[in-house]
Amino acid sequence: GSENMGEKRITYRRRHSYRTKSNKVKILKTPGGRLGVQYISKLAKAPRCGDCKTKILGVPALRPKEYMRISKRQKTVSRAYGGSRCA
Repeated sequence: GSENMGEKRITYRRRHSYRTKSNKVKILKTPGGRLGVQYISKLAKAPRCGDCKTKILGVPALRPKEYMRISKRQKTVSRAYGGSRCA
């Protein structure tokens, strides 16, 4: 049963009101003893070679928007077809 478990209901901080794949939260206790939420970002997948589907070494696994923030040097590898195909 749910005796002595306390209140587990929380309110989302953002507009999205359903518990979907893009709206994952971690429930935390605030210093005031109330329950709050921390939003969990989706896990990034590493870019893969178009031919053999292995991970491209030297290119970090980030979410699409995070690639905008890093420099071009960090998104490619200095070889022919670097950053698109593996060695």
